[in-house]
Amino acid sequence: MCDRKYAIIGTGALGGFYGAKLQKAGLDVHFLLKSDYEHVSQFGLIVESKYGDFTLPQVKAYNDVTKMPQCDVVIIALKTTQNYLLSRLLPPVVKQNGVVLVLQNGLGIEEEVAQIVGNVNIIGGLCFLCSNKVGKGHIRHLDYGQIVLGEYTLNYQNAGITGIIQQIANDFQNAGISIELAEDLLLARWQKLVWNIPYNGLSVILNAKTDELMADLYTRQLVEQLMYEVAIGAKVTGRIITDAFIQTMLDYTVKMKPYRTSMKIDYDERRPLEVEAIVGNPLRITQAAEVFLPQISCLYNQLKFLDKRNQA
Repeated sequence: MCDRKYAIIGTGALGGFYGAKLQKAGLDVHFLLKSDYEHVSQFGLIVESKYGDFTLPQVKAYNDVTKMPQCDVVIIALKTTQNYLLSRLLPPVVKQNGVVLVLQNGLGIEEEVAQIVGNVNIIGGLCFLCSNKVGKGHIRHLDYGQIVLGEYTLNYQNAGITGIIQQIANDFQNAGISIELAEDLLLARWQKLVWNIPYNGLSVILNAKTDELMADLYTRQLVEQLMYEVAIGAKVTGRIITDAFIQTMLDYTVKMKPYRTSMKIDYDERRPLEVEAIVGNPLRITQAAEVFLPQISCLYNQLKFLDKRNQA
């Protein structure tokens, strides 16, 4: 039995699902919660999943990070709009020479973490998960669930497959979570943006689910145009996204169950949108190289307007 302690920072649709799967497999998992703390402390977590429903009647729940034990692996499952909290949340809970696993969307996130905690291994995780929180401590998993893991190095140099990332992968695989290991984390993040930028952005702007965006000729063309602009952005950083990969993402989305994206859910719930991490950071990187992405720039400006008005 593995004796690694895991901490989940952000027990929502994503952190709650993966953390619950890890605990169900016998791992020692500690959950940081906010509004659901009292309920989860008393009743635990419920997971409805296409792979089988299960309940954890008792979990180690906390509403104060200073009361958590230091853990070997700290999983960041917050929205990037809450990353201003990380300087307070991470230092008390992560062990020296431990692991911080960043399960967040966007670009440049690992660099932010590296500025907060030293003497740790930082791993980026790209989650392909359709999951929603439908009630207090109640998560509904709709589809998929694979995570692509890549180790972070300074300036996102190719890290290869290290022993520590293989250990984490084994823990997740033993919990029934599909894992793919990436030698190049930066390429993996750009590849995730091929999906995230068009579908998250357009779902908010056009008030549409993924199936609606794919069923209409004009919106499908717009999705493809945005994907190819992401590929141009990736090339600026020396990463190549092939036409075949873009076609795979299109085919993957057609086969998905109709899905309301995480950004659309945040918009509908009047929560801040992850515009900067997902759209703004890639734009700034390409603009610094004097490469202009007109469709993505337009998407960014529209999302900033809608987010500001929604928050007001």
